Amino acid sequence: MYRKNAWKALAEGERAQLEAFAEKYKAYLDAGKTERECVAESVRLAQEAGFTDLMAAIREGRQLHAGDRVYCNWMNKCFLAWVIGEKDIECGMNILGAHIDSPRIDVKQNPLYESEGFAYLDTHYYGGIKKYQWVASPLALHGVVCRKDGTKVTIAIGEDENDPVFYITDLLIHLAADQMGKPASKVIEGDALDIIIGSEPMAEEEKNPVKARVLAILKEKYGIEEEDFVSAELEAVPAGKCRDVGFDRALIAGYGHDDRVCAYPSMAAVLDVEGTPDYTVCAVLTDKEEIGSVGATGMNALYFENIMAELVANLKGNDSPLSLRRCLAHSRMLSSDVSAGYDPNFAGVFEKNNASIVGNGVTFNKFTGSRGKSGSNDCNAEFVAQVRRICDEAEVAWQTAELGKVDVGGGGTIAYVCAKYGMNVIDCGVPVLSMHAPWEAISKVDLWQEYKCYCAFIKNAKEFDY
Repeated sequence: MYRKNAWKALAEGERAQLEAFAEKYKAYLDAGKTERECVAESVRLAQEAGFTDLMAAIREGRQLHAGDRVYCNWMNKCFLAWVIGEKDIECGMNILGAHIDSPRIDVKQNPLYESEGFAYLDTHYYGGIKKYQWVASPLALHGVVCRKDGTKVTIAIGEDENDPVFYITDLLIHLAADQMGKPASKVIEGDALDIIIGSEPMAEEEKNPVKARVLAILKEKYGIEEEDFVSAELEAVPAGKCRDVGFDRALIAGYGHDDRVCAYPSMAAVLDVEGTPDYTVCAVLTDKEEIGSVGATGMNALYFENIMAELVANLKGNDSPLSLRRCLAHSRMLSSDVSAGYDPNFAGVFEKNNASIVGNGVTFNKFTGSRGKSGSNDCNAEFVAQVRRICDEAEVAWQTAELGKVDVGGGGTIAYVCAKYGMNVIDCGVPVLSMHAPWEAISKVDLWQEYKCYCAFIKNAKEFDY
């Protein structure tokens, strides 16, 4: 109907822009393998683009005006950015929202133990993963260790070519007859995802000599005691940088496309706004989506509402809750999250007419959820029509999709959380191959069309009456 291959639709000279943007995205993906790292990189890029700290402005009593550019770092795990528009904030904002957490292996609070000459870290996986995909591959360790005195140690080991990597073992095929007869969900159990971090004993130690050597290294290099693991957030992620795929280099394989492939273009679209927009534009990069948008940094928390209350009070000169409610209810949002890319190797789980095709551009999901649309937002048709018009006028290659066949499965996003304010929200992202695997793949042309879509949306989305 409206689908076309996005590569064929590129204008003259647009390929160079596409490649330049892809390189910037790859650098962001490599720099941000955890939500904390994504926030740190986002803050750096925002400051580089002339954005200032919203909370600092509020503390200083500085009044914001149209054209001002501000950001907020929430608990080092969420990032928000705004360009203040000409229209009253009560007219609503044009919002781009995405999440920056990704499936991974988390280290437990009491993790370090020795068994049969190996030192291990005990783990608990985060988000929906196929556990067997995480074994027998090099892993890097990222995160923070917080000492009792309030100081922090930032950890990122396994990315430099001179760093060691970490490893989860698998059973050799020669002895795996029983293992291979198990269902895929049981081939590797969650309790078998413990990470090898050492195997050389400390000569003078009789009890747990390998563990003792590891602790000595941690103390010497990082100033970390065993007890400090209690107040640490350490994440095991695939080691190595993202890479182009294929002779034509048209795809990118990397860790964390879900959902940083939406987070980066969302942020970039707002940071790249020129001049003063009609409506205030906003990017929200949030945490904890992969486990239900929970906790103080998940979208179900009130942090977004609370920060917006501060912004609205500053702009309006009063703290009327009605102004905040009007702002949120009148806003328009693209809930930017990835779609399951149609994979010919597994065609049976897709309904092709309503599948997200790799290379056909940005994808809109009127609803997500599972089976009977459970847990979905199910966007209003009037808003879908406005988004269609915006994309067509901006010559954005776009498509629509559902996440697999009706009775096969499904998934969730942050759309339903934001829709509770009464704002119009639709899911929008790019097709991803091997979603939730340690290495996922996306198309550069879909990434580019996504960025174009986000730029067009925050510039042209408007209020309308039903």
